[in-house]
Amino acid sequence: MTAFIIVAALLLAAALAILLPPLWRSAPPAAGADRREAQLAIFRDQLAELERERNEGTLGAAEEAQARSELQRRLLDEVEAQPAAPLTRGGGRRTALLLLLVIPLAAAAGYALLGNPRALDPLQRQARIAPEQIDAMIGGLVEKLKKNPEDGKGWVMLARSYKVLERYPEAADAYARAGSVVDQDAGLLADYAEVLSQVHGGSLQGKAGELITRALQIDPNEPQALLLAGAAARERQDFAAAADHWSRLLSQLEPGSDEAKTVAAAIGEAREIAAARTAGGKAAAKTGSGKGQVAGEVTLSGKLAGRAQPDDVVFVFARAEEGSRMPLAAMRATVADLPLDFRLDDSMALAGGRKISDFTSVSVEARITRAGNASTSSGDLFGRISGVKPGNRQLRLVIDQVQP
Repeated sequence: MTAFIIVAALLLAAALAILLPPLWRSAPPAAGADRREAQLAIFRDQLAELERERNEGTLGAAEEAQARSELQRRLLDEVEAQPAAPLTRGGGRRTALLLLLVIPLAAAAGYALLGNPRALDPLQRQARIAPEQIDAMIGGLVEKLKKNPEDGKGWVMLARSYKVLERYPEAADAYARAGSVVDQDAGLLADYAEVLSQVHGGSLQGKAGELITRALQIDPNEPQALLLAGAAARERQDFAAAADHWSRLLSQLEPGSDEAKTVAAAIGEAREIAAARTAGGKAAAKTGSGKGQVAGEVTLSGKLAGRAQPDDVVFVFARAEEGSRMPLAAMRATVADLPLDFRLDDSMALAGGRKISDFTSVSVEARITRAGNASTSSGDLFGRISGVKPGNRQLRLVIDQVQP
């Protein structure tokens, strides 16, 4: 639409450049004025000739008077026959200014009434493409590739088309046929990995992970590959590696942008979980027998999976079964991290607070909360195991209840 406006403005300017200069310039000297001056000069010459002939005696007084009367009559006739004066200089400039305002306004009003501005909107043009037309275009590309199956760029184009239509299995097959065109391009390898993850329910392990690794070998700073590498590391519960990949991605994003804020939050969360796990591991090594810890796996019941979002916060904590409800140890993750291996130990106890090893049994709970804090809220999803003996590392905690 911008290009159309620029072209229309240039054409309008060209039209005004042709029309306005003649009106703006001063009007030429009037032809009628020149003619009057010439007639007066002739009249004066003829009068002078009459006086000369009278003085020489070749013309009598009566003849002179008659000749002078005839000259005066002819002069009056010529003056009365003169045409009206042309437009003045000021009138021409006023007309030019009026046209300068009226022509652009008239053009804009005419297009608004008779034209179709929506036709200039790319989104409107795309909206007019029916699904049948898209299928026809893809079908035409498929036919061309059948005749020329070595066209790697054509297969890439087809893969991207299928991806836009969310036809991921066909997109993966098209990428697989693109050969060296994909194998030598870090961006295409990352895109291929994303398509494979969609085919396999969001998992980035297996071949998708191999493609991500190859992409980073070609270009260690490829943004999409870094994003997916972090997600794959988080899927493996390697939160330190996830934070490292995303930190490299963050350095390429515009500071303060929505993308940068999202990535920074994911980095902070990954580092927090990695630090908690490191502390738990060190505590376990010190205690040897692990009497001051409980560990296991948290999963989400399938019947409640639809009620949780990937970025909802998950808190896992141990409490005393009687007395204070203050957690003895806690860790934080997200629904996307489930199933989650967890470890709670004495190193996570609050300063001055009691520890897991102070009790003969504790209650272990996992809670999903959108509020982002450990406080109990209506609608939270949770699971709980009571009577857990410190040192138990084989817990299977299922989130299968809804807070009333």
